[in-house]
Amino acid sequence: MDPLKTAKGYDQLAKHWASDSFPKTNGIAQHQRAIAFLKERHHALDVGCGSSGRLIDFLLSYGFAVEGVDISQRMIELAKAKHPNVLFHHADICTWTLPRKYDFITAWDSIWHTPLSQQEYVITKLVQGLEPGGIFIFTTGGLDEQGEQTDSFMGPEMYYAALGIPKLLSLLDNLDCICRHLEYDQHPEQHVYVIAQKI
Repeated sequence: MDPLKTAKGYDQLAKHWASDSFPKTNGIAQHQRAIAFLKERHHALDVGCGSSGRLIDFLLSYGFAVEGVDISQRMIELAKAKHPNVLFHHADICTWTLPRKYDFITAWDSIWHTPLSQQEYVITKLVQGLEPGGIFIFTTGGLDEQGEQTDSFMGPEMYYAALGIPKLLSLLDNLDCICRHLEYDQHPEQHVYVIAQKI
């Protein structure tokens, strides 16, 4: 699926994501677990930052200089309105060049929208964007083998893909990362989050 179609879908959802009805605690406990592995807390990046601002607020509360990136123009507009002092990038993570290295990168419920053919490249890019000892927390589908699907659960048609857990762990190992945590945190749903640390 063309990432621009995903962007248009999230343009439609941006206002809902920015509203008070979106659960502010979504993913926060998992991020607290991830931050505990860090020694340095200078720069952080929120990939697929969306418009809710909850992870931006979380990272700011830990003293990070935070940046956000999202493919949805409307998400970025609303995110800037909430956090005018945060640097936001309107870009496709598949083609975007990271401007610096980060101590902490989060891609919560975002990079699984990238085309399956691009996922290994995107994960590699993000890991290479970490400082030594840096943490990468992200979600993926808890599949044994790679797979992709589309659905309209949120309204607009959305695409999802996953490398599969064995291939993902092998990739992280090849990228000199240690998997600090992997959890099916919404079991029996196939929602998995991973905390990886760059050696």
